[in-house]
Amino acid sequence: MDAGKLGFEPDTVIQELGWDEDVDEELRVEIERHTGNNLVDGEHGEDVEGVVLWWRDGDGDLTDALVDSLQDLIEGGSVWLLTPKVGRDNYVPGADVVEAAEIAGLSVTTTSSATADWAATRLTAHKR
Repeated sequence: MDAGKLGFEPDTVIQELGWDEDVDEELRVEIERHTGNNLVDGEHGEDVEGVVLWWRDGDGDLTDALVDSLQDLIEGGSVWLLTPKVGRDNYVPGADVVEAAEIAGLSVTTTSSATADWAATRLTAHKR
């Protein structure tokens, strides 16, 4: 997936949560190249324009992770939830994503293929 399709703009700061050795490194590099900035972690502590959250079945409570992903996100920013595709280890059912998003105050707006192994779901905060 082209990082531009994620809606990230050049010269923006994107936070990455849920990194592990199984993430798609090519997508990470593409996001950094497109934005012109390194991905920042949860300890960044400053506003970010977007969040990439890698999530697998068994990682814990998805609702809590989604709420945490909003901590540094500017109003109007998006959370991209990346989950293993159907048939892959640690697949997360779409119904689980929708339920967790609603409880966290987010709306599912787009779901697409991000890479060979990862699906991307765009989540936006409900208007305040």
